Amino acid sequence: MIRFTLDHLNAHWTEYVDDRDIDHPIPYRFIVTYGLHCFTKEVENAYSEQSRRLIYISPRESRPFNFDRYTLSKQLPDIIRSLGQKNVLVCHAGYGSFATVKVVDSRGIEIDYWIVFVVFREKKKFRLHVTSAYPKSEGIGKIKKVNFFTIASNLLKGKALPKRQK
Repeated sequence: MIRFTLDHLNAHWTEYVDDRDIDHPIPYRFIVTYGLHCFTKEVENAYSEQSRRLIYISPRESRPFNFDRYTLSKQLPDIIRSLGQKNVLVCHAGYGSFATVKVVDSRGIEIDYWIVFVVFREKKKFRLHVTSAYPKSEGIGKIKKVNFFTIASNLLKGKALPKRQK
């Protein structure tokens, strides 16, 4: 029996420091969590014999395990820790969520990796939850960039999060 560990997707704290104002850097601490859509994928024939053997069962839903998503998910903690860096693209993903893209896959090829996350306050703490992460073979299309520290600052101040302008 082959076993796959999901330890890399355990909840963890990450601190981002907004140092755009060198004299007054602002630290933001987030608890980061990951959803099962980071390593599972709905398939047409989810209940075929092979798919049934690969079903990941959670309290809310069950979905087939996906090897490509699982392999890419190993990069998620590092990608999430890098969100405040200038070279990391953060953009609107619709429905109040944000995404980051462009990673190198296991073959050394740069691909579009759509990492959808939401941020919110929970019990006076900042939370970043990755709801889904998957390769986008059709490309990302037209996007609207958003600065990660604008998201964090608005969360801190209790303001509305940046919305996509049409």
